[in-house]
Amino acid sequence: MPTLRNKKIKTSTNSGGWANKVNGYRSGLEERIAQELLERGVDFEYEQMKIEFLRPAKKSKYTPDFVLPNGIIIETKGRFLTADRQKMLLIKDQHPGLDIRFIFSNANQKISKQSKTTYGMWAERNGFPYSNGDLPLDWLKE
Repeated sequence: MPTLRNKKIKTSTNSGGWANKVNGYRSGLEERIAQELLERGVDFEYEQMKIEFLRPAKKSKYTPDFVLPNGIIIETKGRFLTADRQKMLLIKDQHPGLDIRFIFSNANQKISKQSKTTYGMWAERNGFPYSNGDLPLDWLKE
């Protein structure tokens, strides 16, 4: 009788990488169904197909921290989470005329433990002017 014991199956992870799970499955139910398929002699693939889809748009609002008389928008950030970064990219893409700038409490902070990218590097890469902890006086004079 076929068995799943010590059977390693490559599975995709939510982060887009690959990981070997215990017996290759994410849950006991998946493992049980796979075992049943094997016992019945049914060939199958596990997590090999990728199906693309678009999430429906969700109307949201952004409230900037500060708006200067010259139109410069200042967003202050201590923690700059993935959701914040994604939101700011969407806003920049949908409102290219806005001049959004960041003041980070620590621009040298890494965006995650696994990344070498700092908040400042992210801002530069995505075309956002930024400052490390202080309000640049030249921003007030523009």
